[in-house]
Amino acid sequence: MTSSLDQLSAGTLDWLGANLDHFDPYAADAETATHQQAAKAVLELALLRHCSTWTGGPHGERLGGATALLRKLWQRPEFPRLFDAHPPSAPTYGLAFAALAPDGIDDTVRRATLARLAPDFLSPDGKSPLKRMEIRFYADKAGASHTIEPYAELVGQSPLVTLTAATPEDAAERGPATGEAAEGDTAPLTDSEGYSLTHAAFFLGDYGRTATGLDGDALAHARELVRRMLDHCVGQDRWDLAAELVISQFILGLDPLRTPSGAAAVECLVRAQRSDGAIPGRSAALRASPSAPAGEFFRKAYHTTLVTALMTLVLSSGRPSWHRD
Repeated sequence: MTSSLDQLSAGTLDWLGANLDHFDPYAADAETATHQQAAKAVLELALLRHCSTWTGGPHGERLGGATALLRKLWQRPEFPRLFDAHPPSAPTYGLAFAALAPDGIDDTVRRATLARLAPDFLSPDGKSPLKRMEIRFYADKAGASHTIEPYAELVGQSPLVTLTAATPEDAAERGPATGEAAEGDTAPLTDSEGYSLTHAAFFLGDYGRTATGLDGDALAHARELVRRMLDHCVGQDRWDLAAELVISQFILGLDPLRTPSGAAAVECLVRAQRSDGAIPGRSAALRASPSAPAGEFFRKAYHTTLVTALMTLVLSSGRPSWHRD
């Protein structure tokens, strides 16, 4: 890794490790340990640990505490009940819980959670292409039976193919994106489109482990869309989405540290990183105050810090042989 990536990796992983009590819904100091997105935060931590198992490098030691916490939570029957606090997301959270279980644990709770999923949730009926990709991604990892079509049939319907960058007239009509300055650079995609773009890449490419199935004009289109959105995010200090877009560049076969937009994004995140390793919010406009109480700071900082840590793990994993320049 480069020195900048090393700095981001060490700092973000150390900050996450020092703040595990804030992830744990059952920590003694419940007022600061629990928060509205407790289940989502734990599942994101589980995804980071899952990806660390195949990226290699000296990450295991820094994630040791996180792994121990996840092993405990995955064996608590009451933990999956937290998903019910988010009814629209509860089935997806349950499927992700089953998919991201640490190895070597008693999987009674995992199997029970999987058994509670309704069969129609694991079918393509009434679901967008992106949602079908997400369900297939986690169902395959969980070993769950489903009827979602193969990725080869989904790739042409994915946001990587179907989204197009807005014209200046389109951008003026919809107004500035969240955290964007009222004047200056206009976003080629809305916030929701930007996240759809990155998540499609994550599911199709398994965070860089597999080929997406894109080639030719479709691959060029996706790379250009990611580049344009990444340039915008760097210009607006949109840290969270910038980190996700860098991962997407890697998944699309590029070396982000050798692309102007990817290298600029890494340096943008280095500038945003605090001395304790945290990235203090989703963007400069939404950053947490340095004087914020610990619980409030965690709620604003944990996601972007975790996504940045994930970005460093993915980039340090090396380029699979199928990656193309």
